[in-house]
Amino acid sequence: MAAPGEAQDAMARYRSPLVSRYASAEMAYNFSERKKFSTWRRLWLYLAQAEKSLGLSITDEQIQEMEANLDNIDFKMAAEEEKKLRHDVMAHVHTFAHCCPKAAAIIHLGATSCYVGDNTDLIVLRDGFNLLLPKLARVISRLADFAEKYAAMPALGFTHYQPAQLTTVGKRCCLWIQDLCMDLQSLERARDDLRFRGVKGTTGTQASFLQLFEGDHSKVEELDRLVTEKAGFKRAYMVTGQTYSRKVDIGVLAVLASLGASIHKICTDIRLLANLKEIEEPFEKDQIGSSAMPYKRNPMRSERCCSLARHLMTLVMDPLQTAAVQWFERTLDDSANRRVCLAEAFLTADIILSTLQNISEGLVVYPKVIERRIRQELPFMATENIIMAMVKAGGNRQDCHEKIRVLSQQAATVVKQEGGDNDFIARVRADPYFSPIHRQLESLLDPSSFTGRAPQQVAKFLKEEVRPALIPYQSKMGGKVELAL
Repeated sequence: MAAPGEAQDAMARYRSPLVSRYASAEMAYNFSERKKFSTWRRLWLYLAQAEKSLGLSITDEQIQEMEANLDNIDFKMAAEEEKKLRHDVMAHVHTFAHCCPKAAAIIHLGATSCYVGDNTDLIVLRDGFNLLLPKLARVISRLADFAEKYAAMPALGFTHYQPAQLTTVGKRCCLWIQDLCMDLQSLERARDDLRFRGVKGTTGTQASFLQLFEGDHSKVEELDRLVTEKAGFKRAYMVTGQTYSRKVDIGVLAVLASLGASIHKICTDIRLLANLKEIEEPFEKDQIGSSAMPYKRNPMRSERCCSLARHLMTLVMDPLQTAAVQWFERTLDDSANRRVCLAEAFLTADIILSTLQNISEGLVVYPKVIERRIRQELPFMATENIIMAMVKAGGNRQDCHEKIRVLSQQAATVVKQEGGDNDFIARVRADPYFSPIHRQLESLLDPSSFTGRAPQQVAKFLKEEVRPALIPYQSKMGGKVELAL
């Protein structure tokens, strides 16, 4: 049994950590009840205004009454009405009518529940993208600054997570940026592809509106256009059932899932680099890495991103399955599912973008550790250069190859079986056979000579692709992110 008053205690009820712990106030509001139901009222207002302009008997006084009560929502009354009527839209029609008695007769005139439900969802999805895009642009901008700063710093590359040819710290970061730039384009396209459901009636035929306007098709089309325009959309879907096609939701969550995959990959790389002690995410002065091991500096922000990104990537399965089972003009088994997956996808994307921005604003690079790792592996990578230098000095390619094979295996034994440092170059210096190139060894082992065009690629990529893509968001680039938790 619950203790007295416990039902009213917020801490005695489950709260989604997406809102209570992580998400921004802006995104939490975008999916709030207040945003939803105030948008319903605005849509009823748009409908009444458009119907009046096209000749229906609606007065200025009725319109003004609706305008004055858009945000005057009695949520307690609405809840009581819904409990009685078992219908959320009609509960809010009655609640709106209660504070707009003169307009009561024309609220929701000719409309079906999906007029407010689906159109509000489309507005919220559009506004959600508009919140995410500047955040994604800020992450790209911060990483671009990092890539530019470290464009020429050599670092050991990895393929199969095994040592490979050198890259640079900045070039590796550009791999992250390129994925995020693809996501930026995908989110922009998904937002711009959204249309309004518009004024379509119970099964999408607009029959109720054709009756209201006494068979005048042109007025019905104009009504659809006017309301679409008032809601801030350039286009409405030309055909719908009772709802807009649920394939729209697939497209929306697919681009967010793809963003989740990008961020998971980036933060996994950062976690691996933290283990190598080459790069770390920011770590606060009083932050505790482990309750048992005081020395730990766990990459908890990157781990959070990976954890939530996995959730984001799975959410696209919901609209896929929902779209597949929408019988004919619609079934209601989409409703409860969409209440969860659409909101959670945007909230989760919002959280991981804010967290990644915080990470990218405080990445710490340890050059000496990076240099040491290069010194451990570069001697083996330099063997081809040594062979070429010996041939130029008059040596035989096959003889040189055999000498290097023997010395490199000896050095590998020291590293793998004895736990020592790579002493291959010391063995080359000690072998009289290589005396013709001893003076060249330093230049042959210069890490910058192994990074190819990485610095030039970074500069060209940032200048020609990344910075131009960020221009629309320049006014929103300022400010750092401080994580509440």
